[in-house]
Amino acid sequence: MAHHQSAKKRIRQTAKRRVANRYYKKSTRTAIKNLRGMTEKSDAETFLPKVISMIDRLAKRNQFHKNKAANLKGKLTKFVSSL
Repeated sequence: MAHHQSAKKRIRQTAKRRVANRYYKKSTRTAIKNLRGMTEKSDAETFLPKVISMIDRLAKRNQFHKNKAANLKGKLTKFVSSL
């Protein structure tokens, strides 16, 4: 158990940050899944920049590795162009 005020604060901050990080990561994964499920090219083309923005944001925060983000963006772009 934490005895110092700064350690208690750190625990609170970590818990709060963890919840936010899980939310952003899960919502991005859901958006990727929804994009892959699209069959209409025009809808997918308008949704793709939003998903790429979400992926970039996670890569910037080190939630996704930068190479994973690049691979995802490339594969999703290829998928949308093949529709």
